Amino acid sequence: MARSETIQFSGRVLYLTDDPELLKQQLDGADLEFDEERKLRDNISTDEITPGWVCFYYDETLGRYSMVGLKGGVVERDSIKNGGFDVIVSGLSKGCGSSRETAPYSEMTAGIQLVIAKSIEKIYGQNCQNIGLLTSTDFGLIDRIKAGEAISIDEFTKGLDPISADIVRAGGLFAYNRARMSGEVTPPEITTPQRPMTMVEKIIARNTVVDAKAGKVGVDYVTPGDALFVRTDVRFSHEYVTPMADSLFRQGLGEGAEVNDPTSVYTFRDHLTYLGDVMPEEKRKMGLLKHADGLADTQRTFSGKHGLKLYDEVEQGGSEAICHNAVIEDLALPGTVVIGTDSHTCMAGVLGCFAFGVGSTDMANSWFTKDVRVKVPESVRFELQGDLRPGVAAKDVMLHILSLPFFRTSNGIGKVLEFAGEGIRALPLDERATLTNMAVEAGGFTGIIEADDLIVDYLADRRGVSAEKIREGIVKSDEGASYIETFVIDLAEVTPMVATPGDPRNGVPMGKLEAQVKIDIAYGGSCTGGKKSDMDMYAEVLRAAHAQGKKVADGVECFIQFGSQEIRQYAEAEGYTTLFEAVGVKMINPSCGACINAGPGASRTKDQVSISAQNRNFPGRSGPGQVYLASPLAVAASAIAGYIVSPEELLA
Repeated sequence: MARSETIQFSGRVLYLTDDPELLKQQLDGADLEFDEERKLRDNISTDEITPGWVCFYYDETLGRYSMVGLKGGVVERDSIKNGGFDVIVSGLSKGCGSSRETAPYSEMTAGIQLVIAKSIEKIYGQNCQNIGLLTSTDFGLIDRIKAGEAISIDEFTKGLDPISADIVRAGGLFAYNRARMSGEVTPPEITTPQRPMTMVEKIIARNTVVDAKAGKVGVDYVTPGDALFVRTDVRFSHEYVTPMADSLFRQGLGEGAEVNDPTSVYTFRDHLTYLGDVMPEEKRKMGLLKHADGLADTQRTFSGKHGLKLYDEVEQGGSEAICHNAVIEDLALPGTVVIGTDSHTCMAGVLGCFAFGVGSTDMANSWFTKDVRVKVPESVRFELQGDLRPGVAAKDVMLHILSLPFFRTSNGIGKVLEFAGEGIRALPLDERATLTNMAVEAGGFTGIIEADDLIVDYLADRRGVSAEKIREGIVKSDEGASYIETFVIDLAEVTPMVATPGDPRNGVPMGKLEAQVKIDIAYGGSCTGGKKSDMDMYAEVLRAAHAQGKKVADGVECFIQFGSQEIRQYAEAEGYTTLFEAVGVKMINPSCGACINAGPGASRTKDQVSISAQNRNFPGRSGPGQVYLASPLAVAASAIAGYIVSPEELLA
C-alpha cells in the first residue's frame, strides 16, 4: 500500500465562512482559530470549486483556479495555491452538483491534503478517494492538526466500506486496482443472507463481480453497506471529461492500454458545441476557446483509436444529442448497469436500470476492468398518488420533493430515490425522466422507476429487441424491502413551484414568492427540459398565448433547446417550431449549452434574472445572473408575461 500510516499536516487551515471579509483575511495571511459558532458555507458546489471554464484544463493548472467561482468573488487565481493551506473546512453538502473530478483535483493540486465538512456529497467524496485527497466530517481533527499531531490514516477510513478504506490507504483508485488485479488486495466476499431486496439491490446483486479474472458475476443477495464491484453494461463520457480520463488511463495503465469491450463504450460531443457563441473576450484572450476545442479533438482521437461510437457535433450546429437523452433513446435497457461521467446519468433510471454518475478516475478504470465500485446504497421510496392538476408538471413535483426538510438537511446524500405508485403510471416517459434526472439534486445516488408496458413498448420499437426479451431484464422491488424513509405524495396537492436562486432545494410554491420577479431570460432546454413532453408543454402555453395575440415580452429573450435531433424532428413534425418562431422564441440545436454556461440562454451580467427548465441553479452555474428553476409550463408562461408567473394564469 502506498500511503503512510500517519499523516502530518504542516500548512494552514482555511475556513470557508459565510462572511466574505473573514475569508479575505485568511487569504491575505490571517489565521483563524476554530470556532464552532462561526457560520461556514453550506452547499458549496463543484461549479463553484471549478467553474465550467476552468474545466477546459485537466492538469495541475487546475490548482491555480481552485475555488475561483466561490460565491462572493473573494477567491482569485492562485489564492488557494499561494495561501499555504493544507486543510479546507466548510459546512453541509460539500461538493454538491456536477460529478466533475476537476473540483477535488483542483483543491489537491492547490496544496490541500484534507477536506473537512459537516457532510460530503457522494460523487465528490468518491472522487476525492480516487485521487488521494483525504476527507473527514470530524471537526475534532482541527485542533489536533493545529497542535502538530500526526494523524493516523485510520481517522480517514472511519465509517467507510472496506473497499473505500483500502483505496484511501492505497492513495487512490489506480494504486488500489493494480493491487486488486494482481491479487494483493481482494474485495470482501459478499455473504449477505436471504432478504427482500429493492430494485437497485437486485440489479447490483446479479451484476456483482465475484472473480474479476475468471469473469464470474452474480450473488444471491446484497444489503446496504456491502462493498463490491459491479459489471457495467454501458459506459459513456463527454468531451468535458474524456480527455482527463484518457490521460489518467494512459498514465495508470500505459500508452498501449486498450478499452475492454469497446462496443459498450460511448463518447459524446454534447457540452461545448456552442461555447464559441457566448465566451466573453477576456476568456478568449486567456486561450480558453482553444483549450475547449482541444477537448473535443482529444476525445475524437481517443474514440477513433479505440473504435468507440462517438455522438458528434452536426453541420448545422449543436450535437447529435445530449448524452442523457441519447442513452434513453438508444442505449439503456431495464435491469442493466449504466455509468457516465456526468451526475445526471441517473436520468436513465426511468427505464428501470441502475444508472449513476462517476468521475474521471472511475471511468478510466472501468475502461480497463469493465467494472466500477459500489457501496450498496440505502433507498428512499416515493409513493405518488392521484393526478397532477392542470398547469402542474413533474418538475413541480421534483422541486416540491427537493424542498422537503429530509433533503434540505443532506439526508438524501448517497440514497436511491425509488418512485412508485399509481401516479407514476399516469405520467408519460419523459415526465418520469424528470424525476429520475433530478435525483442527484437531492444528493442522491440515483433515481429509478420500475419498467412497465409503456417502457417495454417504447424500447421494443427502438432497440430491435423483442418485448419478451426486454421483460426478462425488468426488476421489481420485493414486498417487505427495506427503505429508510417512505414519502406519500398526493399529486393533486402539488402546485406550480419555483426554486429560488442558489440551490435546487430552495423550492417554494410560486404563489408564495414575496414580490413580482421580472425576468430577462426564459430558457427551456437541457436534458431535463428538452424532451418531447417538454416540447408539448412549451407548445401548450405558447399556443394559448398566440391565440391571444401575445408574444414573448419586450426585453425578454426566450430560448428553447432540443435534447436530441430526434426531439427537434418531433417538434418540427408537430408544427411546434413554426409556433415557437411566431411568438419570438429562439430555437437551439441539441447541446448542454446554457445549463453549464456554455451556450445561448446563459446570463451575461450579475443583474440578469433567468427562469429555466434546467436542473440546477448553483451560483455561476448558468452565468453570473440569478436563476430560478421552474417547469416548462412556467418557463413559457413567464416568457410571455415578462415576469415569473404561474402557467395557470395564461392557461385559464
